[in-house]
Amino acid sequence: MSRDARWKALLELLVERGRLEVEEAAAELAVSAATIRRDFDQLAEQQMLVRTRGGAVVHGVSYELPLRYKTARHASEKQRIAKAVADLVAPGEAVGLTGGTTTTEVARALAVRSDLASGSPALTVVTNALNIANELAVRPQFKIVVTGGVARAQSYELIGPLADGVLSQITIDVAVLGVVSFDVTHGAAAHDEAEAAINRLLCERAERVVVAADSSKLGRRAFARICAADAVDTLVTDTAAGPETVQRFEEAGIQVIAV
Repeated sequence: MSRDARWKALLELLVERGRLEVEEAAAELAVSAATIRRDFDQLAEQQMLVRTRGGAVVHGVSYELPLRYKTARHASEKQRIAKAVADLVAPGEAVGLTGGTTTTEVARALAVRSDLASGSPALTVVTNALNIANELAVRPQFKIVVTGGVARAQSYELIGPLADGVLSQITIDVAVLGVVSFDVTHGAAAHDEAEAAINRLLCERAERVVVAADSSKLGRRAFARICAADAVDTLVTDTAAGPETVQRFEEAGIQVIAV
């Protein structure tokens, strides 16, 4: 296992459990305790975790794993969700994509659709995510609009009043939200309030709003609300979503597509 792969795995385990012991992590990753100690020390230098005697704990009270360290957790679910979301977009439409691992997969699913291989434009994509803009910019048939703003290192998303200025001047057909949590009572949410504000404005400029979220994000709360549940038209999730959870969203008037 490469160092980058180990670091990604260690950080995901740490976010999930809150605390990791050296021996525990070594057994999980099938590497030596000395290797884990060295990894913990190097990650602590980058302020990605806090070293403790014999292990490590998450850095800070509220912790968000940077996008570059998010790996294949729920990867197959996200890919299925992404394809289903991409299928909801019609040729020629303007689609807004927020940042995140699932929306990045949506961008990739749109890029390989045969009916979007040509057009003038085949699709207009509005995004505040630098990584998504970078991936789609090589598609000449796509018109890419980047919001502007200040880059947020955790998610590669542009935030702030410069992004507000662009979004206030446009309208889009569909906004696709990547979220940290989505709940009928508390709505869709993100970790960061500035990121949530941009995502909220994207929703307000859209004719319809789609939340793309794997089942692990449903029924949860996060710090910064993006929008209320009644602002969402469609939820695309995976089949692990419980029937009671699905029913609550449907009773709130949200179309649920489980794939």
